[in-house]
Amino acid sequence: MAKKRILIIDDSDDITTPLKLYLEKTGAYEVCVENAGSHGLGTAKAFKPDLILLDVMMPDMDGGDVATQLEEEPSTSKIPVVFLTAAVTKEEVAAKRTTLGGRPLLSKLTSLQDIIAYIKKIVGA
Repeated sequence: MAKKRILIIDDSDDITTPLKLYLEKTGAYEVCVENAGSHGLGTAKAFKPDLILLDVMMPDMDGGDVATQLEEEPSTSKIPVVFLTAAVTKEEVAAKRTTLGGRPLLSKLTSLQDIIAYIKKIVGA
């Protein structure tokens, strides 16, 4: 079975590095990291991920703007996008079933195990 491809777009290495390592350690995922929101669309087009984990607040380009670009580009418009943010807690997300722009929203404070469980619901593996 082919590995599912996950693209993480987040400006913080403190988030991307452990998440990438943890996902790859499962053996089920191939992970690409993009630390500049403004490069997100180009990286998505080149990497062709099965899922994108997208930071909401980045210094060079807002995650909502990146999501809009992805949605407007035919080659990336069908890729599921899950927003990641530190602006809400895991409990707030669970209680409100929070979405942003119609896309699921996960707290960066969610455990790595719970993030993987959520990814499995979306792409399998």
